[in-house]
Amino acid sequence: MTASSGKYSAATMAAAASVLLASSSSYYYTSHAFAPRQLRQCASPSRNLLQMNYLKKEVLATSSSSNNEIRAPSEPSSSSSSTSSSSRPNPVVVSAESEALSHSKTTMKLTPSFDLFQLLPEAEGGTTPHTIPGNALRDSDVLKVGVPDTLWDMKLTDYLGLGGKLKIETLPDPFQLVEKELQPFSDSIKELVSTDQPILSMAAKHFFEKRHGKRFRPTIIQLMSKAVAACNPESMTKKDDGEEKSNIVMDDKWEYTGASKVDYMEGGVVTSKNHKGSEVWRKQAQLGQIVEMIHVASLIHDDVLDEADTRRGGEAVHKLYSNKVAVLAGDYLLARASVLLARLENTAVVQIMATALESLVAGEIMQLKASPEELLQMESYLRKSYYKTASLICYACRSTALLGGHAYGSTVATACEEFGFHMGLAFQIQDDILDFTAAADIMGKPTLADMNLGLSTAPILYAAQEFPHLQPLVKRRFKQKGDKQTALEALYKSKTAMDKARHLAQFHAQRAVDALLRLPQSEARDALLRLTYVVITRKKGETTGRGDVKKRIERICHHGSDERNNSTTTECSKQLEEERKERGLECQVLSEEKMG
Repeated sequence: MTASSGKYSAATMAAAASVLLASSSSYYYTSHAFAPRQLRQCASPSRNLLQMNYLKKEVLATSSSSNNEIRAPSEPSSSSSSTSSSSRPNPVVVSAESEALSHSKTTMKLTPSFDLFQLLPEAEGGTTPHTIPGNALRDSDVLKVGVPDTLWDMKLTDYLGLGGKLKIETLPDPFQLVEKELQPFSDSIKELVSTDQPILSMAAKHFFEKRHGKRFRPTIIQLMSKAVAACNPESMTKKDDGEEKSNIVMDDKWEYTGASKVDYMEGGVVTSKNHKGSEVWRKQAQLGQIVEMIHVASLIHDDVLDEADTRRGGEAVHKLYSNKVAVLAGDYLLARASVLLARLENTAVVQIMATALESLVAGEIMQLKASPEELLQMESYLRKSYYKTASLICYACRSTALLGGHAYGSTVATACEEFGFHMGLAFQIQDDILDFTAAADIMGKPTLADMNLGLSTAPILYAAQEFPHLQPLVKRRFKQKGDKQTALEALYKSKTAMDKARHLAQFHAQRAVDALLRLPQSEARDALLRLTYVVITRKKGETTGRGDVKKRIERICHHGSDERNNSTTTECSKQLEEERKERGLECQVLSEEKMG
């Protein structure tokens, strides 16, 4: 088994296992959300709201229309509103025939989040996608009617570090708010992934013992579970000629289903008062474990594919053991995550999270097989970032809402996915910016890693727009001698590239904030607002001293004795020093240990 085949088969097997296990699982755990639990029989299994009919031959007759609904939204009203689906990078993992066979009338027809929510700012040609199942209530304010909100018009640019004067510290600290709940996280996961094979067990536990970071994704899910608990479930009702009929519940529409059965809760609904310690709370916490296991598995596999030496400030798993052990460890984590996913007893959540696994594979394929033209497209870069980073976050956020008793198409679930979509993209864009501005020993991984793999991220793509001579270099993936040096020189000469990249990150961060503001105000929601700010203002290398900055410049700029190279180094030095002075004092420093 090769490294790459191991990764793809793992994701496929995990997704299949999740679906098969979900239909038969009738067990669940009790006691603390993260502590080891005893298995006991479920007294009343939850309803199977979304059925998976794989072999219905009659579906083939409508496969064409079904596939179109799955893969693409409605046609735009004007030719300029969006890029045609034929020209979009669309990594195919499952054939259209297989996709059609796996669907029935009641099956979820998931649409990629970038077809539900805006991908680019209007100034760069971005448009709001058309209303389709999955985003129909993206602008709904039904949850806020008559509910006061002191942050109803929050703008990130009003805060220090982003052009304003307000202090973000007035909002709750996201990590402190869930610190106690996440304390037993590592011990619990280590037990969940234990195996009788010592080498496999050590490899699988590596990131959960020594290099565990701050649990960024579980923190989001834990905070989101608290935020959605403060939201009253909506009645998903039929609209007739624009008039809503609140007494007609449309149970036959798949987007109106997917909510876990929570009628055993006090009052029949989840509230902020009865949420903590409940079965719903436990399952949402377990979802955080599942997401972290999937994420770590993807890191282990990525490091094998990319031949990376370090991860999170230490040696990569495949360097500590071997490629084979690393691939098997990642496969094992995905398999264990699939078992735990099935035990959540919600087939809608199983399908959503299995789609997240598929997206991770799609992102790798897209990265490996992108055409030279696609390598230059900002939209292609953002779609790849969605598949590889944002998809897991946004699908987990929507799943959290479903486990809390909210329907798939509800205002709450839609806002959760939209927040995760934009938060994930903002996080990735900022990471790509730091790849050029932070020292490797602070980042915990080699800098310029993407360029070494022949990939162009937002800063380089914006530089290529300003300096056309970079475009051939991007198309050939910086394969020729001197390509990376030329690209770096152009980037640090550019007066706009870094700023445009930051503005793109800020655009997505603000959209994440806007999505959160559709939820009622709560301590957890406001902590998520602060976390969004932290994501785009973190400066992992800002504590670097002047001498370290000089070494960084000498490392990334071609340093020689001739006049041209000396001037280039001086220009790079001036660029980085000005950047540190301008933003370093204002931005909240978030170390690698805190963000993970």
